[in-house]
Amino acid sequence: MRPGGPPNARPQQPGTPGRARRRPDLTLPLPQRDLTSLAVPLPLPPPPSSAPSSASSSGSSLSSMGAPTPPNSAGSAPPPPPPLAELERVRRIGSGAGGTVWMVRHRPTGRPYALKVLYGNHDDAVRRQITREIAILRTAEHPAIVRCHGMYEQAGELQILLEFMDGGSLEGRRIASEAFLADVARQVLSGIAYLHRRHIVHRDIKPSNLLIDSGRRVKIADFGVGRILNQTMDPCNSSVGTIAYMSPERINTDLNDGAYDGYAGDIWSFGLSILEFYLGRFPLGENLGKQGDWAALMCAICYSDSPAPPPIASPEFKSFISCCLQKNPARRPSAAQLLQHRFIAGPQPQVLAAPPS
Repeated sequence: MRPGGPPNARPQQPGTPGRARRRPDLTLPLPQRDLTSLAVPLPLPPPPSSAPSSASSSGSSLSSMGAPTPPNSAGSAPPPPPPLAELERVRRIGSGAGGTVWMVRHRPTGRPYALKVLYGNHDDAVRRQITREIAILRTAEHPAIVRCHGMYEQAGELQILLEFMDGGSLEGRRIASEAFLADVARQVLSGIAYLHRRHIVHRDIKPSNLLIDSGRRVKIADFGVGRILNQTMDPCNSSVGTIAYMSPERINTDLNDGAYDGYAGDIWSFGLSILEFYLGRFPLGENLGKQGDWAALMCAICYSDSPAPPPIASPEFKSFISCCLQKNPARRPSAAQLLQHRFIAGPQPQVLAAPPS
């Protein structure tokens, strides 16, 4: 409308928004609805702030950090972890580059747990990623997987509550009995197969991450560098884990045209660990490994022949280790396939040798 002009001085255009219709008497018939088949809208999910929380005055749990809690294999959500204020630190049971592990006791019940305290303050992106992974790992229920009960945040520090294994790790153990070694391998392999079915790659299988309890149950621990894989994520392209147990193609990407299969990488690390138990030492040499020359270690992994059991070992054990330590990752069997190997099937466990003094 021009300034000073009378309303509706110009002819209206049909269909123009905000204009009166030229024929207000024309209408379209509305469709009739069947009132007996009305759809009922589903309720909206509650906002993250309304999620139940087990936060205490000294720390907040995973549920209070806004992370979803997926249902477990039985279809129900895992129970919330106990409040951090109810956990009493008893003694330190391990430490590494990622953090310190404490044995803690739940005061009301006396139940022991392992509490892993992660070093450093993490930025928001890393914290969200860790929280998502812990939420998924809480749903992992398998007899060969250390149970993850939840995570807390206290003064910017992340703490992960885990199942306690009273026998400690298998690091430094020598298992001379092939029968018991086969049972250990079977348990660990069943756990790896379970993780792989859930698209979880551990990427740090090694003796110190394999724990045992007084019932001779062996379980996989430490998912500090585990990663949840899906089709939208880069398949394990970062250099994490322990180099001594890394597969050749993970160290030297030229060996496999730049491709890295995390599932096959777990099999290499597993096979190297099993051979270490049998030998009582790191399989690639006495002077290599934790305190060795890293350049020499990488050359040994990538360019030397794969380590093998000594001549006194059984043909079944030699074949089993050979399958795990194939330099070509495409030739390594999957965990499910290795569970069918003749070395795994049949033998009963024997007594575990005591750790060296």
